[in-house]
Amino acid sequence: MGIGVDFAFPQSNFGSNANYGVGPSILFQSPINNNLNFTVNVGYLRFNGDAIFTNIKYREGFVPIKAGLRYFISEYIYGGGEAGVSFSTANGNGSGIAFAYNPSIGVEFPVSNTGSIDAGIRYEGWSRGSGTRSFIGLHVGYNF
Repeated sequence: MGIGVDFAFPQSNFGSNANYGVGPSILFQSPINNNLNFTVNVGYLRFNGDAIFTNIKYREGFVPIKAGLRYFISEYIYGGGEAGVSFSTANGNGSGIAFAYNPSIGVEFPVSNTGSIDAGIRYEGWSRGSGTRSFIGLHVGYNF
């Protein structure tokens, strides 16, 4: 199990409304073999942006739920990928469920007998009928 904080930097059209996103996440990992782990990741990202109407700033929250694999290329360096869904917490036209996916790369190194620091970078996309919202994500966490 791990807890962390995620930072998101919107790309393409998503960046026209949102400047950045931030929020907590929970990671579950289970070894499949020596170098390969199964992962489940649940989080919350709140995106903030410039005014979209007079004095009304863009704010929208999302709850991504994803499962995937994490392969350790070396003792501390991993590459991975996840897929799942992202739920918008907004009401109205922008709300709904999107297919979520991400490739990632990162480092996980021990800091005690039972804990490790996990830091990674990913490209994440959330696709639905009206298009794809994408961002570059940074994650920093502590795994128990």
